[in-house]
Amino acid sequence: MQIGLFMFPTSYTADPASVARKAEALGFESFWLPEHPIIPVHTTTPYPLREDGQIPAFYAHIADPFIGLAGAAAATHTIKLGTGICLVPERNPIVLAKEVATLDCYSGGRVLFGVGAGWLREEAQVLGVDFPKRWVRLRESIQAIRELWTKEEAEFHGSIIDFPPVRCLPQPLQKPYPPTLLGAHGEKGLRRVAQWADGWCPLAPPPAELRDNLTTLKQLTDAAGRDFHKLDITVFLGVTETSPVADLIRQYEDAGARRVVLALGHEEGALAFRQLRFFTPAETDSLLEQLAERARLG
Repeated sequence: MQIGLFMFPTSYTADPASVARKAEALGFESFWLPEHPIIPVHTTTPYPLREDGQIPAFYAHIADPFIGLAGAAAATHTIKLGTGICLVPERNPIVLAKEVATLDCYSGGRVLFGVGAGWLREEAQVLGVDFPKRWVRLRESIQAIRELWTKEEAEFHGSIIDFPPVRCLPQPLQKPYPPTLLGAHGEKGLRRVAQWADGWCPLAPPPAELRDNLTTLKQLTDAAGRDFHKLDITVFLGVTETSPVADLIRQYEDAGARRVVLALGHEEGALAFRQLRFFTPAETDSLLEQLAERARLG
């Protein structure tokens, strides 16, 4: 079982480079950062992780994941660097291909490309996305990016993404390219994983539900003529101050997960976004050491 670490980086939290350096020293396998380029002032879309539907205020402060991961890459040697997740429809696919490939080259081939279509309609619309077609845009963007990553001269002609032959270098160090893990839920999400993703990275369903989902996913990948066992199955798990971390990791491993990413959360009682806001670097190190011990990494 591989164990990663996720954090919400802002200008007032511990910086990603220092957290990633400590995470690597403690034995964490991967380090993940999220994305929200903007949060519109006026929204009606409910936030899916809170009963009141209110978007947490700090979401507007989330730093750019690729800048954060570049800093983490420079401060580390072996830990993998993941987007959890990159909102691909809100980005230009050619520029995104260049960014991810450059990060993969400069990090020595350590990128895990977690992607998703996004849930916040108003954010997507401000950034020029036709929200009902965001999944089509996501799929075509990934297809186009893979063309750019694998061909000296690449072109793509889809229903949304369309460009003539171009040269877009460097290409990623990983061959054929960094694994693309799709963050999606429900039957449609599983079908998309089976059709074109290199892996699946859901927010943690209960272990029993994960086991059932993976049974369905195997059936779908078999039907698509793909090898289920080559999929990277990663689960993002929110950690509280009292979570039985090691036991939960074992349960997800037994259910079929190959990686559990421990998410430093933001809700009351979560470990440890609110602590990272105020802790000194030494106190942050101590906090991560406690988490690694609870996960039996240290």
